[in-house]
Amino acid sequence: MLGTRLCTMRKLPSLLARRTLNSGTSGTPELPDMSDGHSPIHVNNVRTRLRDIVGASTNWRDHVQAMQERKALHTLLAKRQEDLPPRRMKDSYLEVILPLGSQPELREKYLNVHNSVRFGRILEDLDSLGVLICYTHTKQEMQPRSPLSIVTALVDKINLCKKIIHPDCDIKFTGNVSWVGKTSMEVRMHMLQLHDGDYSPVLDATFVMVARDPENKRPAFVNPLVPEGPEEEEIFKKGELNKLRRIDFNTASLLKMAPTAEERNIIHDIFLNTLEARTVSFRSRKLPPNSVWMEDAKLKALQICHPQERNIFNRIFGGFLMRKAFELGWATACSYGSSRPFIVSVDDIMFQRPVEIGSLLLLSGQVCYTEKNYIQVRVHSEVYDADTREQDTTNIFHFTFMSEDEVPRVVPKTYGESMLYLDGKRHFAAVMKDI
Repeated sequence: MLGTRLCTMRKLPSLLARRTLNSGTSGTPELPDMSDGHSPIHVNNVRTRLRDIVGASTNWRDHVQAMQERKALHTLLAKRQEDLPPRRMKDSYLEVILPLGSQPELREKYLNVHNSVRFGRILEDLDSLGVLICYTHTKQEMQPRSPLSIVTALVDKINLCKKIIHPDCDIKFTGNVSWVGKTSMEVRMHMLQLHDGDYSPVLDATFVMVARDPENKRPAFVNPLVPEGPEEEEIFKKGELNKLRRIDFNTASLLKMAPTAEERNIIHDIFLNTLEARTVSFRSRKLPPNSVWMEDAKLKALQICHPQERNIFNRIFGGFLMRKAFELGWATACSYGSSRPFIVSVDDIMFQRPVEIGSLLLLSGQVCYTEKNYIQVRVHSEVYDADTREQDTTNIFHFTFMSEDEVPRVVPKTYGESMLYLDGKRHFAAVMKDI
């Protein structure tokens, strides 16, 4: 049935395109047209605008001094959210063009060996755009530089409706702030690609950004958002529901709560199916046919974090971390399924702590759940301190891939692996619910 769903997606691109462009994820109301009067931004100018907004330098030697100068911007922070002027959704609307078709010199950066666009590069562009959208929402006309440090807190969801992103057709990103709390903002973005003179949807993305003080140490208030009309009110309400859903999902985490009765039965059934029938022992285990032990379904990588990959706040760019995690996740799914995997969804990427320049970043990709031709991959990233020999988690990434062929079943052996299996199953179920 799951395979049939994505098959239907590919057979009915126009229907899905309308759903993706207008409604985003399942249950999201239509977004009114905000494109009138907006000039598209070239993708190469997004990072330049961000540097100008915060006063960051392109020169590594000057960057530290520029960040020191931001301390003086503390006096520009609002003491209360009520002191800030409200904004409309269209006030933060932006369009960004990635002209792969009209500017062929850009293609090599985005091209992969399968002659399609590298999805990791798209993640980088989405992250930068999300931050710029939030700075547009919080812009004060009398302030040449923003006192806010806006960073990505969470990638809530990225759902794709196309298997292939063509490397020789222009791409357009659009997005705006769709919900605002006291110090956080939800951003909805869409990616479209030009075909035969028309832009057709490729993906929807929902990011959550947080605003902090000029030194990126404490929360800072952001402008409230005032919906205009019933459509925007529904979009805003959906943002509030997304927040509550994330709280509920976190509360029910297997790191905090025991598995449900149904989940316990699933794990026990897996355990019974792996017992050696010839011996009466809990220790004798055998691998069922067409299966792979979970401990044999992982890949690891090490990344040295150089200054080239820094963001405007002198730490490692979150989009770079997502790209590296995705590429490891893709390689993990590829080696597991023995065929080219296609990304279906990205969800629940939590940025738990920043990664400093010079860090040793350890990445571990693990196949944690499979079903038919779907592969759920979890990538865990942590920084290693060579002086203390300690490791601290920075991010956890969840990717859903679709293989060309049906894949073996991944089988947990230990209790810890069983929890990974259930967590992967939960994420996979949430993704399938939205497709």
